[in-house]
Amino acid sequence: MPAKSLTGTIRVPGDKSISHRAVMFGGLAVGETKVTGLLEGEDVLSTAAAMRAMGARVERADNGEWSIHGVGIGSLAEPNSALDMGNSGTSTRLLMGLIAGHAIQATFVGDASLSGRPMGRVIEPLSKMGAQFTASAGGTLPLTMRGATTPIPIEYRLPVASAQVKSAVLLAGLNTPGITRVIEPVPTRDHSERMLAGFGAEMTVEEVDGERVIELRGEASFEPQTITVPGDPSSAAFFAVAALIVPGSDLIIENVGLNPTRAGVFEVLRQMGGSIEYLSHREVGGEPVADLRVRHSALTGIDVDPGIAPSMIDEFPVLFVAAAMAKGTTTTRGLEELRVKESDRLTAMADALKLAGAHVEETEDGLIIEGSGGDPLPGTSGAPVTTHLDHRIAMSMAVAGLASSKGVEIDDTTPIGTSFPNFEKLMSEASV
Repeated sequence: MPAKSLTGTIRVPGDKSISHRAVMFGGLAVGETKVTGLLEGEDVLSTAAAMRAMGARVERADNGEWSIHGVGIGSLAEPNSALDMGNSGTSTRLLMGLIAGHAIQATFVGDASLSGRPMGRVIEPLSKMGAQFTASAGGTLPLTMRGATTPIPIEYRLPVASAQVKSAVLLAGLNTPGITRVIEPVPTRDHSERMLAGFGAEMTVEEVDGERVIELRGEASFEPQTITVPGDPSSAAFFAVAALIVPGSDLIIENVGLNPTRAGVFEVLRQMGGSIEYLSHREVGGEPVADLRVRHSALTGIDVDPGIAPSMIDEFPVLFVAAAMAKGTTTTRGLEELRVKESDRLTAMADALKLAGAHVEETEDGLIIEGSGGDPLPGTSGAPVTTHLDHRIAMSMAVAGLASSKGVEIDDTTPIGTSFPNFEKLMSEASV
């Protein structure tokens, strides 16, 4: 429903990408890895359950700290039953990479949304390394795989910018003799490289002829770590946009991860005229972190550089909301990847924003949005927004509802629990 303003200080949950990797890598180290700030959403809990099923001990203490006793690289146990990934594409693709380098069999299942997402982009390189797959039609879940008995190192050039595919190949390389090499024509989020190095993997990252080349030496050995997970920039983006578009807002979002491969949305919002200050810039566990001060601003539409898309691919749905409230036209291109997320996020957001009264044109690879110039959107009346079981569609349209006349009705908010369990509570506390 419409809000008066967002004020005060909030802290969003831990970064989802880093949380997934902390649990997986801790499960591969010999000894105890301790993690604070772990995101306790359904997606990360799916990763924790899968690592337990393969022999790791993953436990949460009463104070919120997580303890992970790993089994060592090369020592994953074959799970006794199917690994239920729920809604998490990250869990699925990264764990497929992990298992590809181990001679064990596993079956992956997921919810209706995940079961419609393509896994072929991961199956292809992992098959070259020796893993075998039996997937459903279209390369989707349910899927059964057997890791390679003798994994083969490969050189793989990413055909699409995907941190998940890159990470899957690198994780398969951990138990593979020799050098596994991944070439990125377009840089993607580098949480895997940072954390792999932190756990002791022998690897190099360099730029060659304008491309990122990552080399990892296999048959690695991980040392347990103590990890502090920064706040998730994807989660912070919803509150940043809300504060920018709701008059009278002045909000501080503490402890936000500002990894340059992830923080593109804040730079784009600044380009649109958004008042976003970085306070107390620091480094935590190898990741840049700051507190964000966000104030209501008159936004102006821009032509978003397609080159920044990989650093904010998950934040485009809420950026579309900001664009709907800006003065003038915002044009986005090069976003084909959004069509194979939890939903087709281009069509889903175009339909949702139109239902709320925004002026949106959908193209093959983006959206063109004519903003309201700061005037409230009319909001929905009658039919609710269809979220397609997509947490980011649900949260983005909840933000749109804050700056609408009649509010925005959403068909289902339960998917929000996959990444941001206390979203509604935190939004309620910040709105006055």
